[in-house]
Parts: sequence; C-alpha cells; structure tokens
Amino acid sequence: MRFPLGLTVAVSRYMMSQSLKRRDRYPTVLMLEPLYTCNLACIGCSTERHTGRLSDRLPLEACLQAADESQAPTLSICGGEPTLYPELPELIAGLIERGRYIYLCTNALVLDKKVFDLIPPHPQLIINVHLDGMAHTHDYVCDREGVFDRAVAMIGESKRRGYYTMTNTTVFQETELSEVEQLCDLLMSLDVDGMLISPGYQYASVERDIFMKRDDIHRKFGRVMELSRRYPITATPAFLEFCAGQRELKCAPYSTVTRTPLGWKGPCYLIGEKYFATWEEFWGGVDWDYWETRQDTRCQNCFMHSGFEASAVKAASSNLKDFVRLMMWNMSKPHRKTGVPPAPPAAPREEEAVEVA
Repeated sequence: MRFPLGLTVAVSRYMMSQSLKRRDRYPTVLMLEPLYTCNLACIGCSTERHTGRLSDRLPLEACLQAADESQAPTLSICGGEPTLYPELPELIAGLIERGRYIYLCTNALVLDKKVFDLIPPHPQLIINVHLDGMAHTHDYVCDREGVFDRAVAMIGESKRRGYYTMTNTTVFQETELSEVEQLCDLLMSLDVDGMLISPGYQYASVERDIFMKRDDIHRKFGRVMELSRRYPITATPAFLEFCAGQRELKCAPYSTVTRTPLGWKGPCYLIGEKYFATWEEFWGGVDWDYWETRQDTRCQNCFMHSGFEASAVKAASSNLKDFVRLMMWNMSKPHRKTGVPPAPPAAPREEEAVEVA
C-alpha cells in the first residue's frame, strides 16, 4: 500500500463519521508549526519560517490542545525545523496516545541527534524528509553545500532503524523532470516508503521568482503522472490529473488547518490574512465560500497539495469508478526490484553549530 494500513483506516473512518454528521467542511490534516526556528534558510521558504527565536515557540500544552480542537486524524509537524523543538519527544508521545498519525517534516540535518536516540519507531510516526532534487539543486534550494548528502545519509539510517520513511519534493520553475526521475531512482534504491512530489507554491514573503505558473505546472505534472506508475508517489491520481490540467477541483482550505506560534492561520497554509487566538474564532471567522472558489488573485497559480488533495479524495469517493481506481492505486505501490542493493548512504557530515535561542 502507498500509505500505512492503519493510516488509511483511520482517515477513512474519520471521513465517514463526518459524512454521517452531514458535515461538508472539516479538517483532515493539522499543520502544526510549534516553532519558527530553523537551521537552514531555504530560498523557497517564507522568511518567518527560519527567523524565529526558540523562546517564542508554542508550549507543549498548546500543541496538544490544537490537536484536540481540530480533531484531524493526521498531523504534519513542521516549522521551522521541528527536530529543534525541545519538547518533541513529549509532543509525539502525546499525539500517538491520542491516536493521531504524524508526519515529522524535517531537513534531516539533526535526525540522529534529536530523533533516532530519543523517539523510537512507531506505526503512527512517519519521518518525512525534504529533498528537492539531486545534490546541486537541493543544496542550491537550501542555500548550503552538503545538505543533500546529509539528508540521503539520514534517510538510509532512518530505514535501517525501522522508521516509516517518506520524502517531500517540491518542483520549481527550473526543475528538470529528468532530475526528478533520477531522484526517484535513488530513493527507490534506499527503499523509501513513499514520495510526495508537488508544485512549488508562492509565499507572500518569498521574493525570488522560482515558482511555476499554471502552464508550467500542467506540463511538468503530466510527466509526474507517468512517474507515479513506476515509483511510490503518494499524490492521488485525481490530484495529479488536476495538476496536469486534466480536471478541475475546488480548493478545500479548511481541510488542512495551520496552528503557529502566532495563532491559527487563516485562510490557509500559504495566505496569512489573519491569525486567530482561538479555534472557534478561526473556524467561524474565515469566509470559506470565498476561498473555495479561488477568485482571489493570490490563488490563481496555486496547486498546493494541502489545498486540493482532500478535494481530490472527496471527488473520487463520490464516483464509484474513481473510488475503485483510488483503492487500486493505493494497493499498487511500486517496490524496489529484487536483487538491487540499496545505495550506500553518504558519510554523515558534522553539522555546524546553530543558534536557536
């Protein structure tokens, strides 16, 4: 399967319960940003996500309260760099106790120091490593040499230690799909459990013009659709068809809600029109009708996975043919060919000291 069976069951059960309650809008993913501190300053990331002070982080109790209030079955712990969050072991333990499935989104620089010896593997924990291309491209995006080699080494170590391990790759304007295919081959040799490939998205505070427009996205993701038949890419067929311009989907900004050190971010992960102090103010204070329609100029070139994947799943679930295809796709996970040895991980590189206070 392209996702852990327990995760598939948990999300399906949750969506069915929401349907029985006749709720059209509900969150399926909580993007939890417990801190804005980071040990990188990637060129495609918004400024606030690598300039925060560790002292301004969300308290552990506020993180767990956000999980309780949103009730989303899955969480992406991001930031900032979440492995720098001092209470990370307690946070993950609390979320597992609540039955949540967790994507720990990381640049992997300090996985060995902050995760491997402190947080044991668990069926509800997914290590999700950011990897935006081969060495030259990834190090350019991260604005530091050696990050690619370190990430590959940590992916290999994560698999060796028994963690469910995935990768997250963003396609930018200058990304060549031949390089994406080369990256997929490398990740298959490392026997990663899944690969998310999605279009780059423009933050208001990112000044460099590295993001694709609509036509670029359609062209490149027509090719990604072909790659999904050979590699364990986790974006659903309907979402990839949307990115390739073969179908339309409404945005579902409410499906992925974001809790940050500044409050609940509305309307979505990308656009911070307003930060709300409480869940009630956020859920009742965003004009979901407006943002669903993508009429805002900032939404025109957005094909963000978190905004449209829930719409893709909902569309597939309402049509028997699409639903069967979705189930068959989930069961058809490509695997590393027997007899092909995993690529040896690159030698770990001693990480520079990081000021996080």
